[in-house]
Amino acid sequence: MSPGGAAARPRAVRPDAGAVLLLAVAALLAAGALARTLAQGVTGPGTALAFGALIAAGELVRCGPDRRGAAPLAAAGAVGYAFLGPAAGGPGGAGGPDAPGVLQTVAVVGVAALAGPAGTATGARSARSAARDRLARRVLTAGFAACCVQPLSPADAPFAWTGSGPGHALFLLLAAVLTAQCDAALRTVFARSGSGDPSGTRVRDEPRALPGAGPAVCVTGALLALAVDVAGLWALPVFCLPLLPALYAFRRYEDVRATCRQTIASLARATEIAGCVPVGHARRVAALSRDVGRELGLSRPELDVVEYAALLHDVGRLSLPDPAPGGDGELPAEDRRRIARLGGAVVRQTGVPPEVAVVVERQADPCPEQPLPTRIIRAVDAFDELTDGTDGVAGRPAGAEALDRLRRYGGEEYEPRVVDALARVLSRGGPGS
Repeated sequence: MSPGGAAARPRAVRPDAGAVLLLAVAALLAAGALARTLAQGVTGPGTALAFGALIAAGELVRCGPDRRGAAPLAAAGAVGYAFLGPAAGGPGGAGGPDAPGVLQTVAVVGVAALAGPAGTATGARSARSAARDRLARRVLTAGFAACCVQPLSPADAPFAWTGSGPGHALFLLLAAVLTAQCDAALRTVFARSGSGDPSGTRVRDEPRALPGAGPAVCVTGALLALAVDVAGLWALPVFCLPLLPALYAFRRYEDVRATCRQTIASLARATEIAGCVPVGHARRVAALSRDVGRELGLSRPELDVVEYAALLHDVGRLSLPDPAPGGDGELPAEDRRRIARLGGAVVRQTGVPPEVAVVVERQADPCPEQPLPTRIIRAVDAFDELTDGTDGVAGRPAGAEALDRLRRYGGEEYEPRVVDALARVLSRGGPGS
């Protein structure tokens, strides 16, 4: 398949081998843990029931559209149950419940987490796959957290060599941070499997996001375990109250992002309805620009800027008296500047980051003076205009020929580094490959 055709007909994403392996490990671990827990009985059934209810409730009130986003309440509950007992510096804390052990932790968290995916696993295959990945992540993260702090034997107990003072507090903090790292790594593998990203960009992105919510949730889980160890189960609802504003903030953030994306998609669609660009042009440019940016090593926030700007890069064409489709190169320089200027002004009213408007406004600048996101969109936009998402039919050049044309312009029009990255993405099958 040629590059031009691949851009129009992206290949199906193949499951990542690492994700398949992790799913198998999670399934075997959960099954073995559940079987052993049922055979030997549950240590502290009341505590297990209380934390299980907290995790299940957190899964059911996930953030984001269709409740498929973050679940800070469930994550904190799972980490808290894994840290139970050793958090207070002893097997039973200061009169609190005994440590449940690694396998019971996995069993309780796994059964409780089923409430979330079971409620959202109907519908499209992608939704079921995402629910399955979330369940595997929850099980593996809880198992990792429990392995960090739960004693395999009394002599191996963390409090036996950290004491109950500052050393033990630092140990718990380190375990919480490592748990957040583990969850981020698992999220990276499953996200890469779902998007087909062959590069290591997502692996580099996740540690950058760690100073945010992930470590805070894990540390909150450790504090939750400490409170229950010291004060008993009455501390569970009391210490969960501060998590409710965080949950509300998570949900508001996801809702705002969803609304912003809908606004951007509507504006991009408006240029197609007005006849300014061919149908599907903005979506193709956005998808391909994001992949090219990922190929060039941009971070996740930078990729979001590229995607938003690519969707809106033609919105200024609505100001033209004759919005007939055609490349910017066919327009007078004054019209190109007006499109870029008015496009940036419209983008500033959408609520997206101001960097997006800057990328749109700089489209009419000479290529060497443009920021990298603008250069990416410029090259991808020209490629899509040459091929129109086709494979050399209807008078359009094939992908290889279109890339050669872009290279012939030299660095004055299209940066060679960006064109080479575009060629590599297309050689793998285009967006999402």
